[in-house]
Amino acid sequence: MANKEGRRSFGSVRQRQSGRWQARYPGPDGKLRPAPDTFDTKKAAEQWLSRTETLILSGEWTNPELGKIQLGDYADRWITQRPGLRPRTIGLYRWLLAKYIVPNLGGVQLGKLSTALVREWRANLLDDGVSETMAAKAYRLLRAVLNTAVNEDRILPRNPCKVKGADKENSAERPVLTVAQVFDLADRMPDRFRALVLVTTFATLRWGEVSALRRCDVAPDGSWVRVSFAHTEVKGRGIVVGPPKSRAGVRTLALPKSIRHEVVKHLATYVKQANTALVFTGEKGGAVRSGNFYQRTKWTKTVAKMGLKGLHFHDLRHTGNVWAAQSGTSTKDLMARMGHDDERAALIYQRATSEADRKIADRLSELIDKHRSGGDDEDGTAGVLVPTS
Repeated sequence: MANKEGRRSFGSVRQRQSGRWQARYPGPDGKLRPAPDTFDTKKAAEQWLSRTETLILSGEWTNPELGKIQLGDYADRWITQRPGLRPRTIGLYRWLLAKYIVPNLGGVQLGKLSTALVREWRANLLDDGVSETMAAKAYRLLRAVLNTAVNEDRILPRNPCKVKGADKENSAERPVLTVAQVFDLADRMPDRFRALVLVTTFATLRWGEVSALRRCDVAPDGSWVRVSFAHTEVKGRGIVVGPPKSRAGVRTLALPKSIRHEVVKHLATYVKQANTALVFTGEKGGAVRSGNFYQRTKWTKTVAKMGLKGLHFHDLRHTGNVWAAQSGTSTKDLMARMGHDDERAALIYQRATSEADRKIADRLSELIDKHRSGGDDEDGTAGVLVPTS
């Protein structure tokens, strides 16, 4: 039986020898393309052509040939070509991709991805014992990759990552230490790391910020520290020196008067005279890696003996943030001290005043003096669990 073909203003349909109907249409590039499937009836084929014409006219049409790219290949190129990613972020993305995404979805063509498939993938991760936190990180990476496929490369008409709540980590609340606990922890550290604990807590610094401090970043009298750089530990490359985590991360922070003598003592005892000399180093004078710090300080055993099992180093920054918030300072000055990582925080930082920052440090100093005089810790601080900021 000869093929039957019908002429239309857009595309054409014809009946195959099998009896099914095929639709063909010209794409925006003028190339004639067949529909991905055949149809039971001529009407169904024509309806498909009408919908395709509408997509082309509205600019929502996607090239089906590009949809054949496998997700694993596309995501790998996405990470390589994404501008502005920090080395540590690249490492995290590649790890998430290799461990959680590629084994299950890597061989799936972009055009074959669906919300149902993404939902099943996430459910399988959780069934296999992957934590909600890791599953959420992997889901957000997948969503970001596919957002590019939708909005920039026009490979997909819409993002299939529409699983409600899948991007939420539901992280456990982190502990807030008391002033007494912070000084107790500092006392239990090797002497060269005592000031590191105090500066981290009372200046609310990240690990990468405090480990990158140089002599020129610390006032000779211990009254302030300046965050100019940050250390990032990259697998295979060691410690990489770069800018702080955000634009607002570049900041100068007043230290409480009550710990300034600790900083001065540390500078005199452990820091070389060169302006670029690192403030906190290992026994051999090199930069401190977080893993080595945990080993040298026997961190896990130390905090467990204090009744603080599971305490992370980052909880020191979190503690300092909570104390600063309790000092009664304004939101904008608090955000500036924290060095938050978004446009709003950056704008707030630009408007913050050094006078307000000194008020925070003075309030923290009062807490320390109260502790040393034998007074109780500030009401509402001891034992409180507050969500990490």
